[in-house]
Parts: sequence; C-alpha cells; structure tokens
Amino acid sequence: MNTELLIMAAGMGSRFGGLKQIEPIGPNGEMILDFSVSDAVQAGFQKAVIVIKKEIEKEFRAACGKRIENMIDVEYVFQEIDRIPKGYQVPEGRVKPWGTGHAVLCARDKITAPFAIINADDFYGQSSYRLIHDYLVNHDGMCMVGYHLGNTLTENGTVSRGVCEVENGYLKSVTEHTALDKNCGIPLDTIVSMNMWGLQPDIFPYLEKEFDLFLKDRITEPKAEFFLPGVISKRIYEENKPVRVLESAERWYGVTYREDVAQVKKAMCDILQSQNEV
Repeated sequence: MNTELLIMAAGMGSRFGGLKQIEPIGPNGEMILDFSVSDAVQAGFQKAVIVIKKEIEKEFRAACGKRIENMIDVEYVFQEIDRIPKGYQVPEGRVKPWGTGHAVLCARDKITAPFAIINADDFYGQSSYRLIHDYLVNHDGMCMVGYHLGNTLTENGTVSRGVCEVENGYLKSVTEHTALDKNCGIPLDTIVSMNMWGLQPDIFPYLEKEFDLFLKDRITEPKAEFFLPGVISKRIYEENKPVRVLESAERWYGVTYREDVAQVKKAMCDILQSQNEV
C-alpha cells in the first residue's frame, strides 16, 4: 500500500525570529527536514506533500527542496490566508495563517493515499516513522504518535503541546496548551501530541465542514487558529472514529527558539554518529 507524508512548513516561527524551517543544524548544512524525510523514506513512505507559503517558495526550494526531491517524490501546496471558502473575506489586519487544520485542508487535492502529518521543524526519530507507517499499511483508521511531555521540552522557554487523554491505547481527547515547561504542573510522563498524525483521505470532508464552522464563529479574531488536534478530538465523538495512540520513547528535538540551535546541532551529530556505528 502507498503511504504519503504531509509536511507542514508554512509557519514563519515568530518566537524563533525568522524562517526556522531552513535553519542548518546538520554537520553538512542539513536541516531538520532533511533528517525527517530520510527517516520517512527508510520507513517506507513514497511521496511527500509540503505545505508552504508562496512567498517563501524560492528560498525554501533552494535551501532544502532540491535535496528532498532527490530522496522522495515531492509536491508543493501553498497555505495562504485568502485560501478560504467562497462567501468569506479575510478581515483587515489578518496576517497569521489559519492554523494546522487549514494547512492540512490546503493539501486536499494532492493527497491520494493514507498519510502521515509532521511539522517541518520537529525531529521525531526513526522509530516513530516506522510506527506510523506500519499502522497505516495494516489498518484503515486514524492514529497518532504520542510522546512523553518530558521528552518534548526545551530549556529556553515554554512550548505548545496537545495534552492527550488516552484510554486503552486510544485517544479520548486532546487539549492544546500554549505555555508548557518542566514546572507547568503536568506530569512529565503525560502523553502529548507533536502533530504526528496518521490519517485517511476521508478526513478532508470533515475538515472542510469544521473549517466553515470555525470561520462563521471566529473569522473576526485576528489570532484565532483552526487547530488540527481539536478537529480530530471532535471527530472522535461525532463520528465515532477511534484514534490509536502509538507511544514513542523517542526524544523530540526542535528549534522553537534561537537558543535551541546549538542543542539540536549537537543532538543531530550524536544521532548520526550512533547510526554510523551500527
């Protein structure tokens, strides 16, 4: 069975202070996305759909697109704030993208098979790609790779995570928290979402319906976002669609803040060295 990888790379990284998706972190100038695609290919994914902003296309392709295209078939789609249904207008002053649910919806015409979703600036680890690929190949439902909160934190500030309620291996709900650190009061072994989802193409009609409802209620809010985890959590109850939680022991690495770069660079070098020693 074919499996595809949807990469969300349209966010500009306001806390990072620049285009963090193309920050070199590998010993040869590789970016996190280079490692992610390599891990996905080894796990068995055959195609990548990358969601970016049109304005960064040239820079993005020059920085990493050509390398990725040598590893896997690639298609690009653009997430723009004016890509909304007929009958709506973007409010004056709106500059923020509509969120992860909208990013996935923008890829609707390019996704043709069961697919995994990742963030371009998050390192998930090889075993996580194998977990999600194998589930998509052997099951026809939804899944999510869950991480322990303590493995997803940075020492340089707070992070946003989807805190999960899990029962008998299945997701009951996911609640977005935007200011988590080691002292936030949530146990560090709590399962959180890092936006690594395994979905079927039948998610798109539901996403479209929910995005329309979101716009009706919140289009005038300049910073309101249509979050994918909230949509999936709602679908669990409305359509009785279970989401299997695939628990990962991997440590997450990412560049949320400029100060994270040195730590991530060291981690990537250590990982490469350990892989070469195997």
